[in-house]
Amino acid sequence: MIRHRPAGSGHPYSVDTEQRWPVVPEAGSTATLGLRADAGVVAVACTLEWRPDEDTGASPETVELSLERVATTSRGRVTDGGHLASAAARLARSTGGWQTRTPELRYGGTYRYRFTATRGDGDGGRTERTRWFEFRAAQWRPDTDAHPRVIPGTTEVLHDGRRAWRVRFALPLAQGEHVTGFGERYDAVDQTGQLLDAVVFEQYKSQGAERKTYLPMPFAHVVGGDGWGFHVDTTRRVWFDIGASDSSRIVIEAETDAAGTVPLRIFDGSPTEVLGQFRDGVGRATELPSWVFRLWASGNEWNTQAEVMRQMDLHREHDIPVGSVVIEAWSDESTFTAFRDAQYEVSADGAPHRLSDFTFPGDGAWPDPKGMADELHERGIRLHLWQIPLIKMRPHPTGQVAADAQAAIREDVLIREPDPRGGLRPYRNRGWWFPLALMPDLTDERAARWWTEKRRYLVEEIGVDGFKTDGGEHAWGSELVYLDGRRGDEKNNTFPVAYAKAYGDLLRSAGKAPVTFSRAGFTGSQAHGAFWAGDENSTWEAFRWSMNAGLTAAASGIVYWGWDIAGFSGEIPTGELYIRATQASAFVPIMQYHSEFNHHRTPSRDRTPWNIAERTGDERVLPLFRRYATLRERLVPYLERSAAAAIATDRPLMRPLFFEWPHDAAVWSAPTEWLLGDDILVAPVLEEGATEWSVYLPELPESERTNGWTDAWTGERITGGRTVTVPTPIDRIPVFLRGESVDELLEAFRE
Repeated sequence: MIRHRPAGSGHPYSVDTEQRWPVVPEAGSTATLGLRADAGVVAVACTLEWRPDEDTGASPETVELSLERVATTSRGRVTDGGHLASAAARLARSTGGWQTRTPELRYGGTYRYRFTATRGDGDGGRTERTRWFEFRAAQWRPDTDAHPRVIPGTTEVLHDGRRAWRVRFALPLAQGEHVTGFGERYDAVDQTGQLLDAVVFEQYKSQGAERKTYLPMPFAHVVGGDGWGFHVDTTRRVWFDIGASDSSRIVIEAETDAAGTVPLRIFDGSPTEVLGQFRDGVGRATELPSWVFRLWASGNEWNTQAEVMRQMDLHREHDIPVGSVVIEAWSDESTFTAFRDAQYEVSADGAPHRLSDFTFPGDGAWPDPKGMADELHERGIRLHLWQIPLIKMRPHPTGQVAADAQAAIREDVLIREPDPRGGLRPYRNRGWWFPLALMPDLTDERAARWWTEKRRYLVEEIGVDGFKTDGGEHAWGSELVYLDGRRGDEKNNTFPVAYAKAYGDLLRSAGKAPVTFSRAGFTGSQAHGAFWAGDENSTWEAFRWSMNAGLTAAASGIVYWGWDIAGFSGEIPTGELYIRATQASAFVPIMQYHSEFNHHRTPSRDRTPWNIAERTGDERVLPLFRRYATLRERLVPYLERSAAAAIATDRPLMRPLFFEWPHDAAVWSAPTEWLLGDDILVAPVLEEGATEWSVYLPELPESERTNGWTDAWTGERITGGRTVTVPTPIDRIPVFLRGESVDELLEAFRE
């Protein structure tokens, strides 16, 4: 076996051994050409031909290059993979890597190359050849400035003589301006002085350190001067240099179509006005029902009906109110439509089942799913089921999943990729999670309906209230082909938006609110359901990263957002971390806890308050979790009103302080504070062992200065425009109130 893939796997942050890098090299530089081969290959050569364009007057040339063995690299995870360990890493261990570098490349012609591999004596010394591959070296050349705000003379296009590949230009950045937004960002709220990009990616944990995100957007606020913002109006990948190389410039580089078109929208005004203009083009959230503001409960090891109901009973036993349960481990994890242990006849043509098609054994994992849903509803608890947008193909599919795979191919509802033998074949997932799975094209309405109709009985007959639309990051590769004919470089980022929309449309069609719970997204996700911050460890650092994520997502137009209280992965949090995280979560739009699959090992790593209390021996955990979950219940009417106002006015529900005080430089020294709605200011305790906390209280408008800020716990009135230090015993998070809701809110804070 020998393999060369010019564009590699499509992993946006990893160069694969068997690819060409750069994929589009620049003239005057060199390129690396790589190959993977099985262990029987002992030597590899590359024939590289140069064919100049006719108008250059140059002569063709051919060079022979020898490849050297290299350590193989892959898109897979080698360490810290958890239950998402990489199949690609196993492949890397069984194959050899070979690479060479080209001579300096020239502009104005086409390069073509192929590899010849020689096998050892055990294989008779025979040779194998790849097909010919082609590329053209490109160069940056000046172009017309895209917008009056662009700094004159900074627009350039990377062009290979036949087509454009990228465009770059610069926007002015004045002293004292701060740049923020860019979708969900974990490392910081203020991105001034940083380098980042916008591409959907599943960064499993440590998002703040790795500076990668599930939910990027090429949109930003520029705050502190006249007030403005921008959106690079593309679904392709975009890179940003935000004053890192030159403090007076924001340099933007974007992938482009062949014509070199990258529309840029500039918005002038306050942060609220900027966000409103942005959402005029990309959509606004649908107002969700008030029950989404109650506590969400989840554990990846709640894999039977008895266990789910046991956990709900424990909520009742400990007097901890709960509004939603999310069941992840409910399905056979092949179809993601049938409850595990359910008995049914395979639908050979892939047609949807109805509830009457299933028999649920009394001794099975889920003896009565509808009865369970009914009982949950009687208790005031909503039910959500986990989803993955893939048809699982490993191990080799049988039964319904095999029929679904055949039907998906027959009905032409899958994303496709080029077949080396010619034509197109179904795309096989290149990521580390469910490798080689088939992927429905949920950006296509017909394909999306084909997919979601299989889940209709869950909504209409069992009574499911929403879906956790997990794993929207599996579309890798610029060469993928969607059903509308567009390629992956343009469409991959849009997949998670369409994914949430498809499930929301299903729920709407069944007369229910479109409650989806996603981690991945892009521009346009504003209009589709709720979001959580994704996979993270139980550490103080991850706590801080997650708060940044919520604030930047909110600044980018996401209304309904939450996170896994104190992280979902690894060893359980300390009692102190769990309490402080619970306190902060009571004041973000979605309050929920969740825990990763731990193979049912003991002791349990569930993030339920009773398990944390038992494991840590911290007697404060249960009463304080109860206190904040109960407070949250009392805040639901306020949150419902505030969410409606956020959607109507473009003032975020979880509101960074710069929205209200864009010219107050001090808000950037206290970035991890926010307004929840108009009248609650929250300053979470983010450091271990803190017994007091500094809180910046901005100056209030003239009409509110007489009353000032009100300490939610003591009722004390404090004037704004200053930093105050407040005591933070373990039972207290700094919260200050203002405005028309003060009396109502003070009542909510009284136990």
